[in-house]
Amino acid sequence: MSQHRSNIAPSTLGVELQDGGVSVEYTDGRSVFYHGVPDKKEGSVECPPGKHVQVLVTDPTETEGVLVYVNDRKTDDDILESTGVGRLLLDTGEEEELFPGVVVKRGGVRVTVEADPEEARGRVFVFAEDEISEHSYEIV
Repeated sequence: MSQHRSNIAPSTLGVELQDGGVSVEYTDGRSVFYHGVPDKKEGSVECPPGKHVQVLVTDPTETEGVLVYVNDRKTDDDILESTGVGRLLLDTGEEEELFPGVVVKRGGVRVTVEADPEEARGRVFVFAEDEISEHSYEIV
């Protein structure tokens, strides 16, 4: 398997917003469930250092969306491509527009996601997790 890590464009995935969290169906038919009702944050989210950061932007119907891992260096390109998940790699001080209305910035050990849901034309969720804890946010 290739050890190469690169930016990968996301595919459209199925999304289901539920009372207990957010479910995302990968293109290979598997799904992941992000537990908990996301905390609402105005304008941006600064994720705690050392977390695996994932950004989900839904379409206006809230039934589809794109999921992007930020600075994930563990998952093989092949796996991301087979699931439809995208990846964005940023160096310290870099920023990139992930999607219209959604900008991701890396400052040192923290990743910040800024979003204008009106411009994104959907809802913007940020998940930051590690082996110990999961944090979920919705930028409003």
